Amino acid sequence: MNPARRPMIAGNWKMNAGGADGCDLATGVARVAAEHDSVDVLVAPPYTALAAVSHALSEDKSDLAVAAQNMHFEEAGAYTGEVSASMLKVAGASWVILGHSERRQLFGETDELVAQKMTAAFGAGLAPIVCIGELLEEREAGQTLAVVTRQLKAVLDELGGNPGLGVVAYEPVWAIGTGKVASPEDAQEVHAHIRGLLSEASADLGRDTRILYGGSMKGTNAEGLLGQADIDGGLIGGASLKADGFGKIIEVASKLAQQEKKD
Repeated sequence: MNPARRPMIAGNWKMNAGGADGCDLATGVARVAAEHDSVDVLVAPPYTALAAVSHALSEDKSDLAVAAQNMHFEEAGAYTGEVSASMLKVAGASWVILGHSERRQLFGETDELVAQKMTAAFGAGLAPIVCIGELLEEREAGQTLAVVTRQLKAVLDELGGNPGLGVVAYEPVWAIGTGKVASPEDAQEVHAHIRGLLSEASADLGRDTRILYGGSMKGTNAEGLLGQADIDGGLIGGASLKADGFGKIIEVASKLAQQEKKD
């Protein structure tokens, strides 16, 4: 973790907590986050809870940010079941997760489609968290760096036009929802590679872009991961569904950030 970049802990609820339980979860997270002002915290509820969660947080005067889990790249039209960036803004979102591995794997999203979505997100004033990462078979074939390079280069133009506004999340697909996790050293190797690619595009982009780790991070392993030089936070799945467990990760990030400032 680098003190020049504010740590971010983002909770991706996936297809969970889509009703009143989402508001309860968000306000619980907000109470924990309020005690750690050196960390940016956001939650990504399902569409069905997005507006309600945003309203509940506004009522509590919370600084907790709200993200959507996906969006369509068109502004409007005959796209049944889809949601545009402007609709997400109206619902209270300020962030959007794009290119999550589940979208790529289960719904066939391509690098080109993710880039289109990023352009639309920036154009509407939404900050994107773009996800990249390799499959287990790609890792075993020694293709990890080649895969993340390809996926990142597809969105470099969009990121480069807005240095520091977008976030990259490295999520090794084999570690998502499996309980497996990359070692801190393995995760750092990939994060350093991503940082190098960003820096090649521009010094500002490399210096200012936050890179999150996603892949079974929880309170018990957060310190080892977040303590790495190029890991600026976490994109959390299952562990974000309980305010106390998610809060432990926020606390670890806050503690490390305070230590870095002292050093």
